[in-house]
Amino acid sequence: MSERASSWFSSLRLQYLLAYACATGADWLQGPHVYALYESYGLKTKDISSLFVAGFGSSLALGTVVASYGDKIGRKKICLLYGILYGASCLTKHSSDYWILFVGRILAGIATSILLTSFEAWLVSEAHNKKGLEENYLTTVLTQAQQINGVAAILAGGIAQVAASHFGFVAPFDLAIFFLIATTVIVGKTWSEPPSSQTTDTSFFQNGWRVLFEDRDVLLLGLIQGLFEGSMYIFILEWTPMLSQKDNPTDPTPNIPHGYIFSGFMTSVFVGSSIFGLLTKKIASLETILLSVIAISAASFFVVIFFPPNFWRNFGALLVFEACIGIFWPCIGSLRARMLPDGCRSTLMNFFRIPVNVVIIVVLLQDYPLLTNFLACAVMLVIAVVLQTLIVLRRRPAHASVHYLHEPLLSVPEEQI
Repeated sequence: MSERASSWFSSLRLQYLLAYACATGADWLQGPHVYALYESYGLKTKDISSLFVAGFGSSLALGTVVASYGDKIGRKKICLLYGILYGASCLTKHSSDYWILFVGRILAGIATSILLTSFEAWLVSEAHNKKGLEENYLTTVLTQAQQINGVAAILAGGIAQVAASHFGFVAPFDLAIFFLIATTVIVGKTWSEPPSSQTTDTSFFQNGWRVLFEDRDVLLLGLIQGLFEGSMYIFILEWTPMLSQKDNPTDPTPNIPHGYIFSGFMTSVFVGSSIFGLLTKKIASLETILLSVIAISAASFFVVIFFPPNFWRNFGALLVFEACIGIFWPCIGSLRARMLPDGCRSTLMNFFRIPVNVVIIVVLLQDYPLLTNFLACAVMLVIAVVLQTLIVLRRRPAHASVHYLHEPLLSVPEEQI
C-alpha cells in the first residue's frame, strides 16, 4: 500500500471506529438495566416480556425496512437516524406509562437493526467505491471493531452500574444519550456518503431477494449467520438460569456473581477477536476459520447439555463459546464484504437477521425447558457446520490461498488515491 493510500486507510479506520465505539457504547449502557427499570415501574412479568417481544418484532419488521433503505438513500443518512431513534427511545424511559415504553421499544428495535447492519455497510461501501482496499486491511478494521465492542461492553457495564446506583435505573439511559449525540456528530462531520443506488422505492428489495436466491453462497452465508446468531441470542437469554443450576439437588440455589461473569464473557470476546487476527496470518481461508469456529461452538453447547450440572464446567464451556463469538463476527463480516454486492448490501444484511428475530420471539413467547433451548442452539450450530462445509467444498477449487487476503477488493488507479 502506498503512503497516500495508507494515510487514507488510517483516516477511514479512525472515522469508523470512533463512531462505532460511541454507537455500541450507547447500546451496551442500556442493556444491563432495561429489565430492572421496567420492574421498578411496577410492570408485571407478562408486560415486560411483551415489551421485549415488541423490540425484536420491530427489528424484524420495521428495522429490516428502514435499515435496508440505506441502499437507496445512503448508509450515512441511516446511521445518522440511528442516533435520533435510539436517543428518542432513551427519553421514553423517563415515563412509567406502558404505551410510551412500548413506543420506545419499537424505536430501539429499529435502531438496533441499523447498528448491526448499516455501520458495517457504510465501511465496506466506502472501501469498495473509493479506494479498493485489499481484503486484509478491511478485515483488520472489522477485527478492531469487534475488540472495541468487547471493551465497550465491559466499561459500559461498570459505568451503568455506578450511574444506576447513584442516580437510579434511568441514569444509564440518560448517559447513553450523550454517546448517541457523539455518534451523530462524528458520522455527520467526518463520514462521506458513497454513491447510493439509483433504484425505485422497492427495487432494492427485489434485487436483494434475487441475489439471495440466485447466488447459492450468499444464501448459505445468510443461513449460517442466522443459525449462529440465533444460538447466540438464546444463550444471552438463558445463561443466567444455566449457571444458576444446583450441582446437587439438595444444595441451595447459588447466587452467581453476574457482573464478574459478564466481564468474563466480554473478555473472552476480546480474546477471540484477537485470536482471529492471528489466524488470518496463519490460515488464508476465511471459510475454513469460520467452519472451525462454528464446530467448536457446537461442541461447547454439547458439554453443557450432556454433562451433569457444574458451574465451573458450564462457565468454561460458555467462555469458549464467547471466544468463538469474538472470532465469528469479524470473520463473517469479511466474508460479507467479499460476497455481497454493494447495491443491496444493507438489504441482504437485514434479510440475514430475519430468522434471528423470529427465533428470539419464539423463545420469548414459549416457556421451553432450559436444556431444550440449549439443545436447539447445538442443533442450529450443527446445521450451520453442514452448510459451511458446503461453502468450503464449493469454493476450495476456485480460490488459491493467496486470494483470500491479498487480492484487492477493487482495483483503483494510483492517481485516484
